[in-house]
Amino acid sequence: MTSIKNSVRWPDIHRKSESLVSGFTFYFFIYFVIDFFIRFSARFPVYALIRPTLIAIFILLVLLFVQKDKFKNKIGDPVFSAFFILVAYIIFSIPFVEWPGSVLRVNLDIFFKASVFLFFVALFVDTEKRLKIFLFVFLGCQIFRVFEPLYLNITSGYWGSSTYLSSKEFANRLAGAPADVINPNELGFVIATAVPFLHYLLWPMSWKAKALYLFLMPMLLYALILTMSRGGFIALLVVAFFVFKESKRKFRLLVVGFLSAILAFSVMTPVQKERYLSLIDRDAEGGTSADGRIRGMVNEFKLGMTRPIFGHGLGTTPEAKVHKLGSREASHNLYAEVLIELGLVGFFIFMAFLLRIIKKLFLVRASFSKLSSENLGFYARLNKALITLFWMYAVYSINYWGLSQYYWYLFAGLVIAFSNLALRNVRDQPCIGSGDEGYLNGSRFRLANSIRERSF
Repeated sequence: MTSIKNSVRWPDIHRKSESLVSGFTFYFFIYFVIDFFIRFSARFPVYALIRPTLIAIFILLVLLFVQKDKFKNKIGDPVFSAFFILVAYIIFSIPFVEWPGSVLRVNLDIFFKASVFLFFVALFVDTEKRLKIFLFVFLGCQIFRVFEPLYLNITSGYWGSSTYLSSKEFANRLAGAPADVINPNELGFVIATAVPFLHYLLWPMSWKAKALYLFLMPMLLYALILTMSRGGFIALLVVAFFVFKESKRKFRLLVVGFLSAILAFSVMTPVQKERYLSLIDRDAEGGTSADGRIRGMVNEFKLGMTRPIFGHGLGTTPEAKVHKLGSREASHNLYAEVLIELGLVGFFIFMAFLLRIIKKLFLVRASFSKLSSENLGFYARLNKALITLFWMYAVYSINYWGLSQYYWYLFAGLVIAFSNLALRNVRDQPCIGSGDEGYLNGSRFRLANSIRERSF
């Protein structure tokens, strides 16, 4: 076995541990992730005076530039290529949009701060250990963002937000903690983001992991109920669909889902029940706002078609809505937002960017089909989680903006980092039913080679 594996000619990207970034770079990036999501600047006023986010981004960019030779094989990734085309189009179109001044003065900076996650995650997460550390920190931050306001709600009656009812009263909704900036719908988004990772990475593991899963999931779902986020509930249904689709115990899942629904409904207040029922019953409380949301989305698409080629400019959705619809409320639909800001050309470029992401995940999944799953458990389960998360993001984006938000770019970077590591791991694994001769090399596993070539 050793002689066969040593005889394989590895491409440059796989030699010398792929010229890993320094430990300081990676762990400073982890600090940046924690600072970004936990918002130290909002918790420690003195700390905020030094503009820590901007300083951290600047330091990471310097570290990235200093070590640029280590990344030259990754930058050619198809997902990166699609993103570069998007950025080139945004810059090229500035003279032709309706409000170029707003793009240059404010909105490019916001887009830049969000999109750096694509580079940082894709380039700094370069070993399996670092991938697991990043996932642990990222999920830990999301769970903390949910548990902090939930704890405050239970112990001191904190809610953070409210919604107006037809009875001319207000109903409380759980939002992010005082130091956080997320509203109830965004908190629902955070919950729906955490669930696929927890399900695929914890549940198949040891009894301790299962116990942690059984502790976390009810708390997250209860927090989702308190948010009264219909978009978050729909996102959770998307996740549940993919879990059900992948499961070999579908009847058991149906029973668990039915019992969970009964339990959830039993702990809801009448207002919460009406809010969620308004998804299917327009006469229920909240049905009017649901209809209004749909009309708003239609109006946003119509607004986008008023400048169909180049759009109004990056980040100018609120401006466009004020001047042409009489409302400054941000877009509640990513696809309408892209159309409004970038026009049809930018819309198709952005859709191509998303298509490259899911195509990469499908290609990696295809490479697993020829292999024994014994040593690919982590990568196979993470691949399922990422595919589920992609479709959840795609559906939730109907009800959520995101062109200048971090989540698609962080996800794209994670997909690049994961695919690089997964395909490298694929090369080390024996094919199903094979011994030493089944080890993957240039002639014995053409699918993995073709995927690797397309990825790098």
